[in-house]
Amino acid sequence: MAAYSTQSRQPAWLTSLLSNTSPAPKLYAWSPDNLRGSVPSSLSPSADQPDPSDLDRRIFILGIGNLGRLYASCLSMHSPRPPITLVVHKQELLAQWIHGPGLEITRSGRLYRGKDEFQIELWTEQAPTHGPVREVAHANKIRNLIVATKASAAMTEADRLRRYLDSSSSVTFLQNGMSKLWPPYGQKYVAQRYPDNDAPNFLACVTNHGVLSEGPFKSLHASPADSAVGPVLLNNTARPLAPSVAYLTDAIASAPCLNSRSLTRAELWASQLQKLVVNSTINPLTAVLRCKNGALFENSNGIVAKVIVRLLHESSAILQTLINHPIATEILAASSDVKPGKSLEAVREELSLRFSFAELHSMLYNIGQVVKDNTSSMLQDVRAGKPTEIHDFNGWLVETADFLEQSSIGQPRELDVSCHRTLIAMVESGTIVDDTELAKQLLPGMSHTW
Repeated sequence: MAAYSTQSRQPAWLTSLLSNTSPAPKLYAWSPDNLRGSVPSSLSPSADQPDPSDLDRRIFILGIGNLGRLYASCLSMHSPRPPITLVVHKQELLAQWIHGPGLEITRSGRLYRGKDEFQIELWTEQAPTHGPVREVAHANKIRNLIVATKASAAMTEADRLRRYLDSSSSVTFLQNGMSKLWPPYGQKYVAQRYPDNDAPNFLACVTNHGVLSEGPFKSLHASPADSAVGPVLLNNTARPLAPSVAYLTDAIASAPCLNSRSLTRAELWASQLQKLVVNSTINPLTAVLRCKNGALFENSNGIVAKVIVRLLHESSAILQTLINHPIATEILAASSDVKPGKSLEAVREELSLRFSFAELHSMLYNIGQVVKDNTSSMLQDVRAGKPTEIHDFNGWLVETADFLEQSSIGQPRELDVSCHRTLIAMVESGTIVDDTELAKQLLPGMSHTW
């Protein structure tokens, strides 16, 4: 791999995880049986207890928000259907599942409802006081895991499960934004958390569907679109590669109603970068303006359009620098995109064009028309008083700009991220503005003649 400085600051998420040197916790799986009665805890059989022999096929979905519900419903439509376990994060949700209709998602005016199709569990360090007691995955290894939590919690939750993950495991992240395990930080994380070369295989999805929450376990599939899945960091020391990689990839890529496909590693990287540009523009602007997506694109000569231009110029400069940085070589050089007669330089030139300001601007406005009637996930979060994913969208761009500047050999290139920084602060503080105030905050020094 080409050399570059490694003295750049480590991101906060990685420092936080690696500073915790405690052993991975033992986790217990609570099922509805643990809430149904007052039978003392025991090793008695449970109707909800999964069969250990089905672990090669069983798909665990950790986090049952909008994306978790979308993927769970689509995966359950396979024939034959894979065994699926939904994993919730608090006991109240387990209780609601017992008394509720199950998972509900409305798509194209039709209601999908599933309950018997799923098993449901809560994973916690506290052992149940009633009903059967067992560890997660029967103290074996989880083969197929989909992490569908919010982006800010995804790595923490995956890290907490490392006792139950090894080279036979595949972990797929559904979060919007860039996977935190792309170079250079993925290798650092794996080297410290899995020092015996037994790390799981990490994959990720890019999801373009629009999904709105209508309550616990209930969503509206507002804008059916498409998705993709591909590898981020595979355990190449394991030979042959774990069967779970192909199994989980194929299950997602062929799931009914998901309209998904599998991508190469380089294709996934580029797709995540492109989706990041969309998320880091539409999400925070709708959050501070308190508007639907389409309002951003109504006036191509207005204030919001000028702010979009500023954001895209900053994003384009960062991503083009990244594409031409040595760190991209290890992603692009081994890709099937680099074919005989097509050099690495040619691939970089194509990506540089793809992430030019003009191409990003055209792409964003095209997508804006498709999703104009949608409410962004960030606006849904701020209205619900929930933490947003601003640090995984715009924050990733700011962190990447810092990495690129700090790791440069020779004269570092200064990358302007002032507009993204200000937008992060506005979202974090709960700021609500109109167009005029938006211009004052994000376009300082410009002549406000509008």
